[in-house]
Amino acid sequence: MKADPFGAWGEAELAGDILKVARLRKLEESGIVELSRLPYSVRVLLENVLRRVGDGVVTSQHLRSVVAWSPNDLPFAEIPFVPSRVLLQDLTGIPGVVDLAALRDAVHAAGGDPQSIDSVVPVDFVVDHSVQVDYWGSEGALERNMALEIERNSERYKLIRWAQNEFRNLRVIPMGTGIVHQINVEHLASVVQRRGRGEEGDWAFPDTVVGTDSHTPMVNGIGVLGWGVGGIEAEAVMLGQPIFMLLPEVVGVRLSGSLPAGATTTDLALSLTQRLRALDVVGSFVEFFGPGASALGAADRATVANMAPEYGATCGFFPVDGNTVQFLRDTGRSDKQADLVEQYTKLQTLYRDSGDPDPEYTRTVDFDLASVRPSIAGPRRPQDRISLGDAAEAFRKVLPALAESTGRADTTVCSADVCLPGAPEDSVGTFDDEGGAGAMGTVPSEEKEAVPMEEFALRDGAVVIAALTSCTNTSNPSVMMAAGLLAKKAVEAGLSVPAWVKTSLGPGSLVVTAYLRRAGLLPYLERLGFNVVGYGCTTCIGNSGPLPQPIADAIRDEKLVTAAVVSGNRNFEARIHALVRANYLASPPLVVAYALAGNIDVNLETEPLGRDTGGNSVYLADIWPSPEEVGAAVSEHVSADSFRAVYSGGIGGSGPWQEIKAPRGALYQWDRKSTYIQNPPFFQDFPEKAAELKDIEGARPLAIFGDSVTTDHISPAGAIPVDSDAGRYLVEMGVAPADFNTFGSRRGNHEVLMRGTFANIRVRNKMAEGREGGWTKHHPSGDILSIYEAAQRYKGEKVPLIIIAGKEYGTGSSRDWAAKGPALLGVRAVIAESYERIHRSNLVGMGIIPLQFEPDTDVEALGLTGAERLDIKGLEDVEPGGRLLVHVRRSEDDTGYALTVRVRLDSPIDLEYYRHGGILHRVLRGMLERRH
Repeated sequence: MKADPFGAWGEAELAGDILKVARLRKLEESGIVELSRLPYSVRVLLENVLRRVGDGVVTSQHLRSVVAWSPNDLPFAEIPFVPSRVLLQDLTGIPGVVDLAALRDAVHAAGGDPQSIDSVVPVDFVVDHSVQVDYWGSEGALERNMALEIERNSERYKLIRWAQNEFRNLRVIPMGTGIVHQINVEHLASVVQRRGRGEEGDWAFPDTVVGTDSHTPMVNGIGVLGWGVGGIEAEAVMLGQPIFMLLPEVVGVRLSGSLPAGATTTDLALSLTQRLRALDVVGSFVEFFGPGASALGAADRATVANMAPEYGATCGFFPVDGNTVQFLRDTGRSDKQADLVEQYTKLQTLYRDSGDPDPEYTRTVDFDLASVRPSIAGPRRPQDRISLGDAAEAFRKVLPALAESTGRADTTVCSADVCLPGAPEDSVGTFDDEGGAGAMGTVPSEEKEAVPMEEFALRDGAVVIAALTSCTNTSNPSVMMAAGLLAKKAVEAGLSVPAWVKTSLGPGSLVVTAYLRRAGLLPYLERLGFNVVGYGCTTCIGNSGPLPQPIADAIRDEKLVTAAVVSGNRNFEARIHALVRANYLASPPLVVAYALAGNIDVNLETEPLGRDTGGNSVYLADIWPSPEEVGAAVSEHVSADSFRAVYSGGIGGSGPWQEIKAPRGALYQWDRKSTYIQNPPFFQDFPEKAAELKDIEGARPLAIFGDSVTTDHISPAGAIPVDSDAGRYLVEMGVAPADFNTFGSRRGNHEVLMRGTFANIRVRNKMAEGREGGWTKHHPSGDILSIYEAAQRYKGEKVPLIIIAGKEYGTGSSRDWAAKGPALLGVRAVIAESYERIHRSNLVGMGIIPLQFEPDTDVEALGLTGAERLDIKGLEDVEPGGRLLVHVRRSEDDTGYALTVRVRLDSPIDLEYYRHGGILHRVLRGMLERRH
């Protein structure tokens, strides 16, 4: 073994084997650091650096920077973090594979070896984001939806199969297996890894991960440090590039007490999201501790950790303890692995005992679990939590604003008569002209006369979608068992779900179905229409599929404000379904309850859900399962055998996945006629030297946005409207509207995605004269155009573009297309009041400079209209965290003023990436330089 500068590398007997360890205690014994004062998450960073000192990137100074972490005087220090693995999913992973294929082309064109572009760290690619709820409420829904998924996405899946064959260290978990984060927690995550390094034998070290999905932090619930990154950042990691990061602030959340009867872990997660979002923890690590944290099971911790992007944190970390180790055994990990985790983390002071002293934190927040109440969150943001008893009245208060946003003159409660033919199992959806799923196929013509017709009044507040979905809650047996028990009691009481409610169950893994079936609860969920529709994200990410055509028509024609209730983590505008304006997050049992109630303005604490077979009113309290009932069901039916049965045969895929024929060869064979996969322009005609930075002069605002503009607003993932720029492009390419699929599924084609940038039907550009959707005003002509059309006109005029926005710009998903799309439209800079962490990083990664208004300065105060021209001065000498001058010139008389903005290049590596025009540009130039 090579000697390290600190004498900390050594060997230890762990789980019966002699393994190499970068021993943190040796640093303490040498007087370099007092470990007990460091947050556990910082200790993981310290081990990551210590193990790599002297590898050519990590230096002794990097280690000294980490040990200097302080709650009150945080050093401005950049450290290289090398995660042990990368996690991909198909909507964000496919663009990554496309980029890597394009990089291979660029290296080949420069005379290099294309296979030098390969993954040097293990990568798990989980296909879970493409299945849609076209069929529901029927026994065959799962098989039918999967068949449609393969039919629609065969071209994309061929690309993944190519990557599976051509890139080493890349493992694919195919469709129909489960949701990426639940599989990560249940199976992929090891908590402690053992892996060889050169000739030095096996090392033991903490499992760490970055993923191209913002909910990657879910795995922090079992002590695995990880967070979401943009696809381009993940690609750099795959190619061997460390993540250079500033030492984080760490906010400690001291949990005390216990959840009261009737409250679920979902309610806890929503309550913490509301509290922490208000405290502004954006970009911080959040670490949970205290007796309340120790009492939470690992699945409950994962539910809370999953919501980290919703409360704005980089991660929500729970240190390893006895509950973590027991969870590993309960989910079918081997005893040897569980022993390794326990022994290694205790050796390294990464294991938390209840008697251990509390670390020092940048801030400490106290939270009493006993204060949690049954809740929902909505209608537009996860942090907008509402106590269950106040939910109906809260909807009534927001109804006028929601109704007005439809263009309806009368904002009082509205309803429409609907005649719904047929049953859901006879339905399959396509997409309507509104960009939502709405057109529905009907039953075969020879059966139409026999179809029953049910007429009812669909009114404002009607719950038209109720979905048990997402990694957040389907990963947690306690809330899923609660949903099943509630369904059982509802069916036994004679309750049913109204015809207008589209119900679905999208389990996070095959294990969920197994234990619901074993408990005898799945048939009761199915009786209420909660049949399994697919093993993937489904409704949570907007793959909700069609509403029955009569319902879609009524919503559109009468401009109704209908509702969706989902057990997910996001409810941004137009995310769940384009026609549904009020979207709420809730625990799985409350999703079932709202499905039974059929309307969001029913007070579930005081009003009945319906009547039993004897005509008596049935209230939620009558069918709500007790904690004892839930606990008994989990204890009896969720076992390690359930997990072993699912995962023991491996997860490499069989059947339909293996039948997909993939191209072979180091270079991907691009099909110019493809509407799914195209060679992106990012590396074509690539200059080997970066251009000099120059001021941006004469720029025009392409859009001016308000607060909380999400990555869904910037780069939609849902259905592609026929009358949109992207829809017209597809029609020109010979694609029928029924085959459009979604924006998310076409992220391998830059032509579609740049036309879809800022094309969300609910986005509001203050330059668009009140028009909702992706519109803007071109200057100086004054023409109202789509944002894509305006960008193309500006491109022809050689005019650079700027986006101006309010607070929390880029909230939500990690999708790198929210930065790639603007870059292709010609956006050179964004000026916002504040940024979400991942999106700011993505902008830098695509060569767009993020700038931030100084405090007390915003769009309203400046009176910006979009008619101005802006000059950004000082870019030649730009420094991380520095200041630049923006000269704002009014078009009328060329007068104006100078505005100081903060440069959100937060570190030296940010500046390096920006100088090169992006992360991958810098990586590629480095590879080409080494070739010489």
